[in-house]
Amino acid sequence: MSVIKDKSLKDSGYKKIDWVKRHMPLLNSIEQDFIKEKPLDGLNVSISIHVEAKTAYMAEVLAAGGANVTVTGCNPLSTQDDVAAALYDCGMEVYAVHGVSDEEYFKHIGAALDTKPSVFIDDGGDLVEALHGEKRELADSIWGGSEETTTGVMRLRAKEKAGRLLFPMISANDAMCKHLFDNRYGTGQSVWDGINRTTNLIVAGKNVVVAGYGWCGRGCAMRAKGMGAKVFVCEIDAVKAIEAVMDGFEVLTMDEAAEIGDVFVTVTGCKDVITKHHFEKMKNGAIMANAGHFDVEISKPDLEALSSSFGEIKPNITEYKIGGKSLYLLAEGRLVNLAAGDGHPAEIMDMSFAIQTMSVRYLAKNHAFLENRVYLVPPEIDEYVARLKLKTWGKAIDSLTPEQKEYISK
Repeated sequence: MSVIKDKSLKDSGYKKIDWVKRHMPLLNSIEQDFIKEKPLDGLNVSISIHVEAKTAYMAEVLAAGGANVTVTGCNPLSTQDDVAAALYDCGMEVYAVHGVSDEEYFKHIGAALDTKPSVFIDDGGDLVEALHGEKRELADSIWGGSEETTTGVMRLRAKEKAGRLLFPMISANDAMCKHLFDNRYGTGQSVWDGINRTTNLIVAGKNVVVAGYGWCGRGCAMRAKGMGAKVFVCEIDAVKAIEAVMDGFEVLTMDEAAEIGDVFVTVTGCKDVITKHHFEKMKNGAIMANAGHFDVEISKPDLEALSSSFGEIKPNITEYKIGGKSLYLLAEGRLVNLAAGDGHPAEIMDMSFAIQTMSVRYLAKNHAFLENRVYLVPPEIDEYVARLKLKTWGKAIDSLTPEQKEYISK
């Protein structure tokens, strides 16, 4: 039985979904194909992902393909209750309420798996973790899943390396049409949307520290620079650090950056990136935001232990008073772009969710031939999505002549 906040919120949710549909032509096209072909007819599909309008439209597309879709969140603060109500009104099972406790959140994860999906979409790996833990008895019925995030893929590869992965998984995050655009341009824009909406402060002239220079970090640094900030990058990877320098950014250790930063953004997928001794060095008024999947990159236990007092001073801003200064943490250290914003732009998620829906279709068709390991998105899916994207823009590209193909194949 579904768990949502208030079914009367559905009209607001429908309006949000209708808006993003107008800006997601790839999913529009795939939906029409799915309606005709029904490639997921009768298939149980569970989704653990941020419950907002763009995700809702992906769920609708899967349902149009014949799937019985169950939706739950992947972050307690990113669910939009009106969107959850609209999905429930559409006839889907929905387990998602904004602001639930961790205990309630994981109950919702379990409930989404109790529908016995054959295929699932995960964002961060909580469905996978449950299927390898308290819901392990359901793992044998899983045909496969698709993972959305860098963090989730890291967890999957660790299981694969240890020989503990119980079913095939597709790394949607590794698709070229996902990480090159979603992670860089989507994260870059949506993180600053969330920070700016929450703080209502200027970015120009500030020292911005970006921890992690993967594709998400690149996007965050690029957008901060574009808004007039002086950007400092912290990295553990020497090659990425060189790239950051050549992209025009200063590279420092976090110990060095802690003393000069005005705004800190963590984008690493790791834990304890900013901890006690960094907080002690920070200047009065420093703002911290996390764009990694879990709320462990900025150490909240350390912040609380150091503070004489702390509390929310306005929505999504917690003030920590430490030795005569105030430090500010946005969105409880959770994903700032979703907990304090609307997530990535619709046109970006159109590409990512096209990858996801086609990956679900691929798993439904090919699961019998797959082993219990992490697979890259088949290149033909990447190519299909890229060409479809160009078509929606009215763009054409060249093709090799037979002579050119022969020349480069020698």
